[in-house]
Amino acid sequence: MKVFTGSSNPALAQEIVDYLKIDLGRCVLKRFSDGEIRFYIDENVRGEDVFIIQSGCSDANSHLMELFIMMDAFKRASAGRITAVIPYFAYARQDWKDKPRVPISARLVADLIQTAGANRVLTMDLHSPQIQGFFDIPVDNLIATPVLANHIKSLKLGDVTVVSPDAGGVGRARVFAKRLDAKLAIIDKRRPAPNVAEVLHVIGDVAGRNVVIYDDMVDTAGTLTLGADALEKEGAKRIFSACTHPVLSGPAVDRVMASKLERVLVTNTIPLNDKAAASGRFAVLSVAELFGEAIRRINEGSSVSSLFA
Repeated sequence: MKVFTGSSNPALAQEIVDYLKIDLGRCVLKRFSDGEIRFYIDENVRGEDVFIIQSGCSDANSHLMELFIMMDAFKRASAGRITAVIPYFAYARQDWKDKPRVPISARLVADLIQTAGANRVLTMDLHSPQIQGFFDIPVDNLIATPVLANHIKSLKLGDVTVVSPDAGGVGRARVFAKRLDAKLAIIDKRRPAPNVAEVLHVIGDVAGRNVVIYDDMVDTAGTLTLGADALEKEGAKRIFSACTHPVLSGPAVDRVMASKLERVLVTNTIPLNDKAAASGRFAVLSVAELFGEAIRRINEGSSVSSLFA
């Protein structure tokens, strides 16, 4: 087994190999003066079980291109098996035709990953779990629920209600609420345009209770902060949020800072940007152990099903 990383999330990659008690694979990843990606593998990988860690965060297009080029290099170097470890799967929100004459970009990315040489994909909290069906190779979709739920339990809040920020996230929130033995509420939301949310009302018991808004990602934080405002109007006591992927684009951090959110719990599938880190409003929880254990079990050919529980 050999583990390599692109440039998207080297800190997470280092945590993963530390858990596995191995060193990161040696490679060179640079740019030519015109911006083209230059990559070569600095050790023998013939017949090896290779894992490439690369998140589709920040500059998603550049990081995806890095991943494709790296996989092509390993394929041509006769690696035995190539697993693309993608903690945050970019373009996952574009997984269906919501209007005429638009692409299904998530399917395109899946096709490109396979064409570049991946034999397997390991990811976390896909925005739409059915994206696994876009692949003709095995896909393991880990969940961050255990990490986030254990932290919520450690806060000893009491009277907790888990809130889904929209109808589409109810299934995800129900699993989280069950793990916390908490009540469930739903925010009835409409989205008139991309990255624009409009909260209508809250369905469920939140008055006088500690609430946790649970979602797979926080992007511009419009949905999240509007939801927090609605929950405050309904009498919620303390308002937290738990999200797997801290995309945090555009005005996200400013919106969170101006909101009633006491704390936003996120994982390190995406590196927290400097502004968010300096705000003191975000708590980052590591999923390196989950990924490390999944990689170990895939390499050994043992079951990974318990990691999805």
